[in-house]
Amino acid sequence: MTADERGPARVYDLVHRTTYEYPQPVTDSYGRTTMTPRDLPDQRLLTTSLTVDPQPADTQTHVDWFGSTTTWFGVTTAHTRLVVTSRSTLEVSRVAPTREQLPDVRWRSVARAVTVGDLGTLHTDTTGLVALREAVLPSTHVSFADEVRAWAAPSFAADRPLADVVTDLVHRIRTEITYRSGSTTVHTTQAQLLAQGAGVCQDFAHLMIAALRLHGLPARYASGYIETRPRPGRQKLRGADASHAWVSVWVPGHGWLDADPTNDQLVDDRYVVLGWGRDYHDVPPLRGVIFTEGGGASPRVEVDLVPAGSDPFV
Repeated sequence: MTADERGPARVYDLVHRTTYEYPQPVTDSYGRTTMTPRDLPDQRLLTTSLTVDPQPADTQTHVDWFGSTTTWFGVTTAHTRLVVTSRSTLEVSRVAPTREQLPDVRWRSVARAVTVGDLGTLHTDTTGLVALREAVLPSTHVSFADEVRAWAAPSFAADRPLADVVTDLVHRIRTEITYRSGSTTVHTTQAQLLAQGAGVCQDFAHLMIAALRLHGLPARYASGYIETRPRPGRQKLRGADASHAWVSVWVPGHGWLDADPTNDQLVDDRYVVLGWGRDYHDVPPLRGVIFTEGGGASPRVEVDLVPAGSDPFV
């Protein structure tokens, strides 16, 4: 997408803070974060910082296989509270394409091209082909279940254009499955999601990815944020936003098409991308291990994504 095709940029301030309160002192804490937003043609990272309290004895930044920035840290002083805070300012100019702007390439031809390695049809090189073939495999949180195949079948009727398959899947997930906070865990399978009929954004993303990969279509998990807006007449609650997840699908002639099944829409400038992976396992905001005589602790997560110049929570 050229600069002329992008919309006017929106500038955001982003704060993501995770706090752990431990019942007994922790002697050592080692963690890895994926909390630094991507720097992309339609998402410029203007400033960014990551702080850990207590001060870590060691820290290192790494760019992983998927191009996401991860930061490793080790806190070796005793503590009962651990706080990890990421702050960024970004300029986002992403425009969601209309259906008329998307190629009419048929989904079967895409799946066939991935299988045989047809670089011309896929509009990619050999390096891109490796990534596309990886994106059609099962992964830690995406399994190939008969229940998913049966549920997805109507979306793949005949040989529809892939763009229509994508828009149909996001619409069906939004309308057929209820969003219910706390109804699932990271270990909930797609079969369990369909059986109970309720889940959250990461479940919806995993279900859509599974449906696409089952049919040989490259799909990846996108982690990030979406700007939330209060109801008319109400103030935005500071720190009450949350991490979000959606799906990227490879559409030859367009590239990776980002679609949000939680909200039944294509991704635009209200979204901030943290990273991509095969599923949630590749891009959790924070994971790690601690050494303590007591038990662990559930994190308290506070996220604020606001127009630049607003007052995010401190």
